[in-house]
This record gives sequence, structure tokens and C-alpha cells, in this order.
Amino acid sequence: MTTQIDKVLYTGKTHTTGGRNGSSQSSDGRLDIKLSSPGSSGAGTNPEQLFAAGWSACFIGAIGSAAAGMKIKLPAELAVDTEVDLGQNDGGYQLQARLNVSLPGIDPVIARELVEAAHQTCPYSKATRGNIGVTINLV
Repeated sequence: MTTQIDKVLYTGKTHTTGGRNGSSQSSDGRLDIKLSSPGSSGAGTNPEQLFAAGWSACFIGAIGSAAAGMKIKLPAELAVDTEVDLGQNDGGYQLQARLNVSLPGIDPVIARELVEAAHQTCPYSKATRGNIGVTINLV
């Protein structure tokens, strides 16, 4: 089932050439990066790293929203280390991911509630749900 957006809040626009060994620039000029294939000696980043960074940032925002709703103050050291694997199976190339969430000083039961709530509201989590394997760990 495809979910339709009622109101667009922001549109990120990029222009990419050369694929995994090319470059990408955003329409506002704030992003200008070289790309290289994972594991290569190229000077650039790769789509898996970019996806991991975007998901981590979004997930932290979703944790913040959940914490605000629960009246919980988050630690300044809150961090999400996201790992995105590129692999293969009979269906071709596939992704899988692990989000390793650090919420120091938060009771583990409350921390689990926060990450579960974030996983329900984060747009990246919604986009991947049912499409790739995702594990969320409290570290």
C-alpha cells in the first residue's frame, strides 16, 4: 500500500552523475560530494553511508518527538550509529540495517519505548518497513 502525502513540507533535490563513481550536488549548493563504490579506494562516500547518515539524523529527531510526548529529557550524548549492509541474494542486490541507539542515563525500559515509538514515526523507518531487514539495538 502506498501512502500519499497530503502536504509536502520539504523537497530535497540533487543532481547526480556517474553513479557510484560520480558526484552529487544539491539544488541549494549545500551538498557537493564525490561518490565511490563501497570498499574501493575512491575519495568519495557511497549511497549506503549517505542513507545511514540520513536515517540516523531522522531517527534522532523521532526519538526527540517521542521523548517530548512522554515528558522525558534526553541526554546530550544521545547517538545513533547506523550500519547499512549492501549484499546479494537470489533476488539480486539487497540492503539490511542495524540502528545502534545510545541513550545514556535513560532507564532501559523507557529507552526501548522511545526507540519503538521513533521506529513507528521516523519516515526512513516507515519507508524501509517490510522491505529490508532492520534491527534496533540499545547500546
